Amino acid sequence: MTNDAAPLVLLTGLSGFIAQHCAVALLRAGYRVRGTLRSPARFPKILETLSREVGTDITSRLEFVVCDLSSDDGWDAAASDVTYVLHVASPLPKGPPDHPSDLIVPAREGALRVLKAAAAGPARRVVMTSSIAAIIYGHRRDGSEVYDESYWSRLDDSVGAYEWSKTLAERAAWNFVKALPAGRNLELATINPGLVLGPVLDDAYAVSGETVKKLLGRELPAVPDISFACVDVRDVADAHVAAMTVPEAAGKRFLCAGEQASFLVIARIVHDHFAPRGYRVPTRRLPTFTLRLAALWDAPVRLVLQEVGKRMDLDTSRIRNVLGFRPRSLEEMVVSMGESLIAHGVVSPPPPRKFRLPRPFAGHFSPDLQSK
Repeated sequence: MTNDAAPLVLLTGLSGFIAQHCAVALLRAGYRVRGTLRSPARFPKILETLSREVGTDITSRLEFVVCDLSSDDGWDAAASDVTYVLHVASPLPKGPPDHPSDLIVPAREGALRVLKAAAAGPARRVVMTSSIAAIIYGHRRDGSEVYDESYWSRLDDSVGAYEWSKTLAERAAWNFVKALPAGRNLELATINPGLVLGPVLDDAYAVSGETVKKLLGRELPAVPDISFACVDVRDVADAHVAAMTVPEAAGKRFLCAGEQASFLVIARIVHDHFAPRGYRVPTRRLPTFTLRLAALWDAPVRLVLQEVGKRMDLDTSRIRNVLGFRPRSLEEMVVSMGESLIAHGVVSPPPPRKFRLPRPFAGHFSPDLQSK
């Protein structure tokens, strides 16, 4: 395909962790990409980042537009001549918001703005980044049930604002497409990833990067009893591109995750790989009461406190069968995230360790003993 003939994809939230990897996957596959950002100040850095991954010849296939999920301005123009839309942008806080509506309203209204713009233009299909948060929360999650795409999170007081926002935004998207008038057959598919790990492409790491960052920086004295359904960001990006074009993907949700892993297993992987380089990685289990105490001053800890002791038992057969999903190993996604966090300066190198003689031998080298 020539640059002009290649399909144009509108990609929202281009500065984000998943969106940047989606851009890389699209550009490598030959698509043209129109990425949205809230501020033009980010343009040069994003271009530099993507050029480093794909090559400097991408300028003819990559463009930027300024759009904000909280405003109608610019969305119709952004979607006016695209073939596909990847709606990846969504609020993702580093701590609980002051008011749940601060997160819920932008997520839901932003998704509807993008879909309205897509429906008004020539787009064939929208692939929306949802989350496992829209599927498994509010359920027992004690190992007695395996969850698939037929489940929706049950929204009650035990469920956090982020889970509310992802669930309501995805439900609104499906309802919008279902209500479109006859003759406008805009297709929708959603990708519902678990904890997204893997390499960051610049220093603007995602909230999910906190998992490995905290281990490398020894920001917790031990590891809480939490489990994750982990997935590599590169596999998430490939799933978005596949869901964009595979005919059978239309009208479907896709749980996107690999193996379930405890925080302790992740910590041991980080320890085994990075401890020989001086990083002091915690590998003991953190008592739950200590985690509750840490949550008083650490906002990201408050986000995961509700997960203590719960499981993530998932049936991912649909994404494997329909999209050919073959996830990378847990070790690869954890180690690659750690290496990239260090490379981009998010995690500082460990201080040099001072050499100390073992106590039984220290006295033999004291000046007093040597003089006798």
